Amino acid sequence: MSAGTENYFSPAILFALGLAAGAILALVTPLSAGVPAIAGAVLVAGMAATWRGPDRYRRFALLTAVLAAGLLAGQMRTEARIAGAAAIPAIDTRDDVVPLTGWLGAIERSGSGRQRLVIRVPAGDEMPGYSVRVLGDPGNLRPGDPVSVEAVLSPPRAAAMPGGYDFAFHAFFARIAATGYAVAPAQPGPDLAADGVQRWIAQLRWRMAERIARQVPGRSGALAAALLTGDRSRLDPADVDALRNAGLGHMLAISGMHMGLFAGGVFFAVRMMAAGLGGWSRRYDPAIPAALAALIAAALYLAVSGGAIPTQRAFIMTVSALGAVLARRRVLSFHTLAIAMTAVLLLTPEAVVTPGFQMSFAAVAALIAAAQIWQAKRPPPAPLDPGRGLRQFFGGLGMTSLVAGVATSGFAAFHFHRIAAWGLVGNLIVMPVFTLLVMPAGVLALFLMPLGLDGVPLTVMGFGLDLVLTLAHMVADWPGAERAIPSAPGWVLALYGCGFAIACAARGLWRAPGIGVMLVAMAIWAAGPRPDLFVTRDGVVLAQDEDAEGWAVSDRRRSRFPVRVFLEAEGEDERPDRLALACDDTGCAGRTAGGTVFTLLEGLESLAEDCRLAGLIVTRLTIPEHRIRSCAARVIDGGVLARQGGALIREAASGELVIRHVLPRDPRSPWHTRRTTRPDRSR
Repeated sequence: MSAGTENYFSPAILFALGLAAGAILALVTPLSAGVPAIAGAVLVAGMAATWRGPDRYRRFALLTAVLAAGLLAGQMRTEARIAGAAAIPAIDTRDDVVPLTGWLGAIERSGSGRQRLVIRVPAGDEMPGYSVRVLGDPGNLRPGDPVSVEAVLSPPRAAAMPGGYDFAFHAFFARIAATGYAVAPAQPGPDLAADGVQRWIAQLRWRMAERIARQVPGRSGALAAALLTGDRSRLDPADVDALRNAGLGHMLAISGMHMGLFAGGVFFAVRMMAAGLGGWSRRYDPAIPAALAALIAAALYLAVSGGAIPTQRAFIMTVSALGAVLARRRVLSFHTLAIAMTAVLLLTPEAVVTPGFQMSFAAVAALIAAAQIWQAKRPPPAPLDPGRGLRQFFGGLGMTSLVAGVATSGFAAFHFHRIAAWGLVGNLIVMPVFTLLVMPAGVLALFLMPLGLDGVPLTVMGFGLDLVLTLAHMVADWPGAERAIPSAPGWVLALYGCGFAIACAARGLWRAPGIGVMLVAMAIWAAGPRPDLFVTRDGVVLAQDEDAEGWAVSDRRRSRFPVRVFLEAEGEDERPDRLALACDDTGCAGRTAGGTVFTLLEGLESLAEDCRLAGLIVTRLTIPEHRIRSCAARVIDGGVLARQGGALIREAASGELVIRHVLPRDPRSPWHTRRTTRPDRSR
């Protein structure tokens, strides 16, 4: 490697990237029993080679070692959660109403705008604490209050379609034992002594959000509460959609700007006061107490804001920067980013597959790389020129929006199947208001809130947010503001991410291979084969219909959610028409765009005929295994759908049907093999 590459592919960066890759392998593909032992041996050998091996092989040895470390981190996290899940009573009450007691952790809004209660059940004897999410009315209760709810519950569900968002995976690591709906408003529960700190933080966040909403009424107050406390329960769904369609969805994530302004404000305020102590400041460095105060402020803000992944990243980077001040060392930006990534992955390795982790770190990495390029090529300082300074400010703001937008667009498109076409314009119009008016006023309000002097800054913040929302809705209403795009397999995103990491961390011509890998991934994404059929878990079929000129569905009353998820993944916004089928008393028949005949079987008496005439049979009935084996057609029956979930079906060039279910025939991942027995009602 060249010297430039040596500087940029530093041990810290290699450690973070290798840890991420190993965590992905461990979490996405459950490991066999012998792999952790092999990974441990590789880790020891790799670290030994890194310490004492030849120079030319040390970085390869380090990358191998941390890949093994990532495997171990993911496996250890999974095993710890398995042990905890085994002690939690399995919850499955689809047909019964059961009482549920605990404390109200949060009040959220579902995708449909309904209120959703997060109920925390404290840890007991030999049982860890866990959460349950139910749709329902909180009544007069606030987060932190003891609560009692009667609800119908079921285990967290797997993805609605292959490759879709797998809530069961995320619920497993978040210790969400069940979801459901309450049959009556929530009632006060029995007094609790457990989880005192967590309950106090939940109460504090809610009180802060209520105070902000009172001081700034209307939609701006709801947005101000979300920006300062992370509480989004008051947000208008129309405002959220407008911000996302205008490319401003990143504003809702409490991340680097929020944390930097808050901790930086404390740092400079304390440093200024300490510098005013003439005799003391001549003997000691005022930056030391300022950095300590800023660390405490950042930790408090992390707790109050809810601690999402972008906030964790910003907090760790802030701690690294302030730690460098305390140690009197120079802060290396890429090293700081690598430290933040490593810390997040060691604590929560499952975060590596979430959009918040990927987009947050991608934006920061791209901004650091762009800043280093600019610093290497910037012209020498010119004489004082106010106009030039103004041009540089807005030019820098525009370049920041462009770099961060481009860096996150690929990851956002993969996860959300949407692109904000006017995102750059929206950021150029809105971010000056947000950066210069909204957030400084909000941070000042947080400082003054304990003194009750936050009224004026919150009023200023509300004025700025009124302007932000007006501009966001204006951009979101422009033609083609939101563009839907088809989904891509997970390995394509992994390939794209590898290229992105190389393009950011390398220098000069070494960036070209990374950019090339990204272009290859995008080409595969654009030219990849699309499915011909989608079968939901309830046996509803979606297929391309020539008469309808798009996707059509066999039943418009059932499986509405998975149908919507599939159409979003295909980049379709229109509601599907009814599929044109030839039906009789025993079922219906249709034909794919490739010519394969499929049938929707309603009675076993016509199974033999369908096996002879059709290429695919879909039914909610459970067909005996020996009859499936003797059938010439491919069969997806009720038993397969119950075990493996919905299926994507593609007709290969050879005419063979390629079927991919949500789950394999024998799933080994613990988040898909939870118990479904009745809960222990003695609690």
